[in-house]
Amino acid sequence: MRLLAFVIFSVVIVLVAVIMSPISQPIEYHQFVDRLIYFGIPNFFNVVTNTFIFLSGLAGLVFLLCLRKFHIHKAFIKPPERWPYFILFLSVIMVSLTSSYYHLAPDNARLVWDRLAIAIGIMTLLAIVLIERVSVDVGLILLPFLIAFGVGSVIFWSWSEQYGSGNLNFYIIVQFYSILVIILLGKFFPSRYTRGADMYVVIMFYAFAKLAETADREIYSLG
Repeated sequence: MRLLAFVIFSVVIVLVAVIMSPISQPIEYHQFVDRLIYFGIPNFFNVVTNTFIFLSGLAGLVFLLCLRKFHIHKAFIKPPERWPYFILFLSVIMVSLTSSYYHLAPDNARLVWDRLAIAIGIMTLLAIVLIERVSVDVGLILLPFLIAFGVGSVIFWSWSEQYGSGNLNFYIIVQFYSILVIILLGKFFPSRYTRGADMYVVIMFYAFAKLAETADREIYSLG
């Protein structure tokens, strides 16, 4: 019954995004304060700090590939549960590369690639939470559809921008409603793992990242 309530609520949210007025991309979005050039790299700090994102994604892949070597192959209750994590960590690596590409010369054309990687990562994380807390089969079945919705939201935004009426409604669902669903799933469905609460730490870091993006100028002015 609780899962059905989530499904109905999600459908309602998508319908609201369809009928509500389009939320456009602010013109000033690309105007980041970091304009420094070091070693021939423009917007140096916005570009090179993506190295940390790359390393975290790489660490995740190494962990998955070395499960048997480190005698921790029982980290997953069911072997198929590990495959969405491959997609997740690959998307994290993609984010580091696409974000670097975007910040070299910020504009909408480059932002598309950055948002594609982010959307894939967030929707895969949602599928992982479904696998962990609801059902392995449900999460695996929904995984390709969730990723398709995430990718479609970015493509739709890019298409709408080309016709002069940018519409971020569906991408906003991908970014923020998905995070809300993950939090609610954590509240109403118990994890099958002992460290299930770590998901909240992930969300906390993501919230901090969004705050840092919003307070770009204020943070940069600190030093």
